[in-house]
Amino acid sequence: MTIKISLPSDADAKQYPREYAIYTQIPGSKTGSVTAEDLAQAVKQFGSGTPPSKGSLSFEELAKALHKGGTADFGKGNTVGYAAKDKSGHLAPWAFDRRALGEEDICIQIAYSGICHSDVHQIRNEWGNTQFPCNPGHEIVGIVTEVGSKAAGSFKVGDRAGVGCFVRACRDCELCAIGDDQYCEKVVMTYNGKDWGDHDHITKGGYSNRLVVNHKFALHVPENLPLVAAAPLLCAGITPYSPMKHYGLDKAGQKLAVVGLGGLGHMAVKFGKGFGMEVTVISTSPKKEKEARQSLGADHFVVSKDEAQMSAVAGSFDGIIDTVSAKHDISQLLPLLKTNGRLILLGVPPDPHSFSAGALLFKRLTIAGSLIGGIKETQEMLDFCGKKNITCDVEEVNADQVNEAIDRLMKNDVHYRFSINVLNSIIPE
Repeated sequence: MTIKISLPSDADAKQYPREYAIYTQIPGSKTGSVTAEDLAQAVKQFGSGTPPSKGSLSFEELAKALHKGGTADFGKGNTVGYAAKDKSGHLAPWAFDRRALGEEDICIQIAYSGICHSDVHQIRNEWGNTQFPCNPGHEIVGIVTEVGSKAAGSFKVGDRAGVGCFVRACRDCELCAIGDDQYCEKVVMTYNGKDWGDHDHITKGGYSNRLVVNHKFALHVPENLPLVAAAPLLCAGITPYSPMKHYGLDKAGQKLAVVGLGGLGHMAVKFGKGFGMEVTVISTSPKKEKEARQSLGADHFVVSKDEAQMSAVAGSFDGIIDTVSAKHDISQLLPLLKTNGRLILLGVPPDPHSFSAGALLFKRLTIAGSLIGGIKETQEMLDFCGKKNITCDVEEVNADQVNEAIDRLMKNDVHYRFSINVLNSIIPE
């Protein structure tokens, strides 16, 4: 049976942001015609009311069915989420205030937020710069529920939007002009950053129900990508994509090696295949071969501890993406490159790397690093993912499972990224 629902207005989206965001994800919602089965499933998953069964209803009636009571005692504030109060890193319910919507801002009802390894460093103050309480999260996707007057040309209510690792840059310097705004000296990170454009407030992240952001630093998420699996693209996706594009490792027929098969590594494999490259995964664990080949589509697999296997691929690769954050010897990787080959470092091991200069000189090799990507390039990456149907492999968790998820992340017990279901688990009273 088909149920007709009166199309929600912008005022409805503002009044019922969570329920509106849920509604937009029901098939047929744009036309106001949905099946009773899809509607019942949405109410069962996200609401606490009785699934409507009559032939037509107002959006307000639907919003009541999708409504769900608060999931925790967050306290007082216009935004609720989970934050660490000290360097123990334990995340607990917390309420805070985000700024009022400005002319250039949009408000996003967050649907999912990925858990990044850097979140752990920050909430435990391992980099020595954390300002508590710290609300993490920079892999954010959701639905636009409000649009400022000067942002209307970029977004409209109901759009799928994403926010990555930073929410402001000067937009006037040389780096911003060429699209490298992630390296701007005035860049403001999405959380734990001092936002000079917002009275020097400390930014709060995506482990929360809503986000107010300047539209110039928000991104459009392709309609065909499931939001739960698209969220980590905002960091785990752009981090390998950007250097692959910058260093020319994006040509069909090139040979690419990916070292480490975690959150970044599995995305590097997917991008390599999306570009039409011949991809080899290099890992210390033989157990990952089946996953690399069958699930991710890697063409070859090499066990780095096997000298014979490593010797067999010497001089083979146009480029190597090294995603490993643990201590390891990159001098073993350099002989695998062709002349003019590039080794791109994305992991940050605890100890400095060492290698012989001769290994670089005699083959004109490049060792480089890279940090996320600019806004323009991140949008390009999302569009590419939409075209190729590329997403992250994720495990979905609720917010009250986030401490357990972080413990598992530190044990590398995740396949390959956690994505927090914010709509169903971070709900204010």
